[in-house]
Amino acid sequence: MHFVKNDKNMKFKKLLILILFSLFSYSCAEYSVNTNKKGVERKYFASSGFALIYKDELYNNKTINKKIDNNEIVAIHSILKRNTKIKIFNPSNSKIVETVVTKKANYPGIFNVLISERIANILDLDRNNPFVEIIEVKKNKTFVAKKSNTYDEEKNVAEKAPVDEIKMDDLSSAEKNEKVKKKLKKTKFNIIISDFYYIESAKNLKNELIDKTGINNISIIKINDKKYRLLAGPFKNFNALKTSYISLNNLGFENLNINKID
Repeated sequence: MHFVKNDKNMKFKKLLILILFSLFSYSCAEYSVNTNKKGVERKYFASSGFALIYKDELYNNKTINKKIDNNEIVAIHSILKRNTKIKIFNPSNSKIVETVVTKKANYPGIFNVLISERIANILDLDRNNPFVEIIEVKKNKTFVAKKSNTYDEEKNVAEKAPVDEIKMDDLSSAEKNEKVKKKLKKTKFNIIISDFYYIESAKNLKNELIDKTGINNISIIKINDKKYRLLAGPFKNFNALKTSYISLNNLGFENLNINKID
């Protein structure tokens, strides 16, 4: 039995090497490519996930290693350099903050960015599900840190988007709001583990991860003929997702991207 266990561990290590290679080929954080006048490609960072909203206790208990002023527009990132121009977008209400990375610091990998309370208030984030998108802004676009309106394109989409009909009786305003809330579709989330060229590779890793982590809601979806995506989820909220994310993180899967399902 001892040799069987070692054989399983070796098998998993080989799969882990395969997944790391796959992550290199298909990074969880997406990049848009822009070619400058010299023909050199410039990759721009874009990623989605949960924001960590700053509290002094996070610094005091050493969860993070930098202290910030919650009254200021402050964004800290673990990858992007200081003064990198970014947009922080709340997809649930289309609110945007344009700013720069104030500092580069470490924080738990489950979070996509560390932001001040002021940014969270401007974006009107759901504190139970503080999901945001981070987009690096091209250097030739100048702006000062500010609260932005939605893009014109987003406005057009919003105007054209179909609205579900909600029938209501003659109720009080509070009762109407409660009825509307019950009718609204709840947002869910997936963890994107990795993309593969071959479905068999995805299946092998899926089985190993279920065995190692106990996460049963792992699935494979076909993106195209040469791309298969391994996902964990869906999860109903951030707290439900957190344990699975940490389990995958502990196995060596870093910078996992989180996909919002509307």
